[in-house]
Amino acid sequence: MSELEQVEQEHKVAMVVVAHADDAEFGCAGTVACWVRDGWDVYYVICTDGGSGGPDEATEITREARQHVVETRMREQRAAAEILGVKDVLFLGYPDGELQPTLGLRRDIVRLLRKYRPARVICQSPERNWEGELSIPASHPDHLAAGQAALAAIYPAAQNPWDFAELINEEGLKPHKVSEVYIMSAPRTNYGMDIAPVIEQKWQALLAHKSQLGEPSAEFQQFLRHWSSEVGKKYSYEHGEEFHLTKNY
Repeated sequence: MSELEQVEQEHKVAMVVVAHADDAEFGCAGTVACWVRDGWDVYYVICTDGGSGGPDEATEITREARQHVVETRMREQRAAAEILGVKDVLFLGYPDGELQPTLGLRRDIVRLLRKYRPARVICQSPERNWEGELSIPASHPDHLAAGQAALAAIYPAAQNPWDFAELINEEGLKPHKVSEVYIMSAPRTNYGMDIAPVIEQKWQALLAHKSQLGEPSAEFQQFLRHWSSEVGKKYSYEHGEEFHLTKNY
């Protein structure tokens, strides 16, 4: 057993960093469910407040209406996480649709990496991916910003005591090195996860986001199952999720 594998077995904590409520369910819920079954503690970090996820037919946006959307999406995300067995959902609360890879966002992610000390992190790609039927929504600017901030937080900031010195000086958060990074919707993928045993669990977690999906049509359900089966075929699985996996030695 390698030193990396030994560390992971002793500290089975993983973190998912995404822009919006429901991003994880689309991109990695099957993988999360599999990890939870294997004894991992998984934490979600949601960067935005989800406040731009209201009805498309809206003609006036009030502060009260936006707050209702925020509260609804937080509630739905917690429900989805509970279905998957996620340990906790951490909301950073940045304005939806306006996310930027700022130093403030990087610092907030570093804080959580040092606090929860995950061996594995799933994040979104900072690069646009023009392949596939979901290429445009997968490359939402908030997704790109969340991916860029997460990767900058993972390396070098989380493991370098000299980055954001206030975290160690004032909050006592010691540096932490993430061992593995799984990047969703990456232009180049190299790792597939067999999610066939948990495909129904992934589907039920998606359905928890009722404000976004409504009552999914038979065509939409068929599309999602086709999508996961097409990914699975690449790796000889019935259903799959894929990532660009990189190890931080």
